[in-house]
Amino acid sequence: MGEATGVERVYRRRRRLPGRYFAATGAIIAVALVQVYTADSGLRRWGSLGIGLLLVTILVMVPLNQYRAHTRVTAHGITAQWALRARTWAWREVYDIRVERAEGNGAGSTYPEWVAYLYDFEGRRFLLPQLNDWQLDDPYAEVTDLCLAAAPYRSLAWERRPDVEERIVRRIARRKTWTVVVTLALVALIIAAVFALAPL
Repeated sequence: MGEATGVERVYRRRRRLPGRYFAATGAIIAVALVQVYTADSGLRRWGSLGIGLLLVTILVMVPLNQYRAHTRVTAHGITAQWALRARTWAWREVYDIRVERAEGNGAGSTYPEWVAYLYDFEGRRFLLPQLNDWQLDDPYAEVTDLCLAAAPYRSLAWERRPDVEERIVRRIARRKTWTVVVTLALVALIIAAVFALAPL
């Protein structure tokens, strides 16, 4: 549970990341390095630059997120603090807080399986850092308790509204479509780069 007094609470890193997280990250980097150093010289130059940037990003952002990322709850609202930025919602802007299964095949192994999202009245969702099954024994019970504690500070009850639920469904469909489009575009870009750098 977060450090709590009534609605006031802070969800920070309580446990170290599982060893499998670092093993998976190391395996990805190792495979990328092997691909770069077994390729031709043109691809190797670009690959080395890409791998270097990837390593710098990982080495900087992972520790920053681990030590800075947290979710703070007060009588005024909720703040999600990430490594370099923070966002605050007043209670009147919060439609719901839900624990959901994380998307992707790596859930539970390379990142938490159950995570908490804040939904606003436009149907947008935002991940709440450190409010997940890696840091809490029962994130669902914690979110239920949090919503009960926050009820007096809201002008509305925690009830489902059909118009907002419809927006949420539309945004989920749009997000899935964009995920497929971006994935296909990245694959096409990688294939194009390999053919462009391949010797004639």
